[in-house]
Amino acid sequence: MIKRCAVFGASGGIGAALTHFLAARKDVGEVHAVSRSKRPSDGKIIAHRFDLLDESSIAHACTAIGGPLDLVIVATGRLVRESGEGPEKSWRALDGAAMAELFAINTIGPAMIARHALPLIFRDRPAVFAAISARVGSISDNRLGGWHAYRASKAALNMLVRNLAIELARTHPQAVAVTLHPGTVDTPLSRPFQRGVPAEKLFTPERSAAHLLDVIDGLTSAHSGKLIAWDGAEIAF
Repeated sequence: MIKRCAVFGASGGIGAALTHFLAARKDVGEVHAVSRSKRPSDGKIIAHRFDLLDESSIAHACTAIGGPLDLVIVATGRLVRESGEGPEKSWRALDGAAMAELFAINTIGPAMIARHALPLIFRDRPAVFAAISARVGSISDNRLGGWHAYRASKAALNMLVRNLAIELARTHPQAVAVTLHPGTVDTPLSRPFQRGVPAEKLFTPERSAAHLLDVIDGLTSAHSGKLIAWDGAEIAF
């Protein structure tokens, strides 16, 4: 069966790679690429514009996409403030405005995408809602501390998607909602923090996207509500 997919954050490193890999697949008929800067549509790729901080623009994009959808990927996120400040190394650096900014991007924006995109996914066949999270959003895996706003906003995203999974199971029994850890990816987001990362563990966006799509292809209802790493391993909350 030919699939319809949507990628929110399609102009970012991982989002762009996911979009192009999906468009190259024979089982995919449409890829709706949703980004802050709308790019021209190209073949299977249908471009839409949205602002992650403006729910009305998210709703408008979802209306334009329409349903039903087989796959929704939220590939948005921010590690530091738009001004470049952060991440915090100590509780002394905690700042309410900085926290609000990162929660708006990493938690509230994806929540609003879910609100408007989940009604579009198939009810009568397998479908996936996947949001890019991070291993550092795992509370049980936290050994170093710091990066307070980013860690907390990604932990909140993980909880949000767990909630979505529970609710989806009541109405969409074949649907799966997960958060995904993409590994350490060589993008502008991570570039200032790559020192000490072994070369074999620093992924290109294309390599990370390929791993994530392999994970998505292998998802079952048993995975719903979980945080899954790029290699298919479950990361405890």
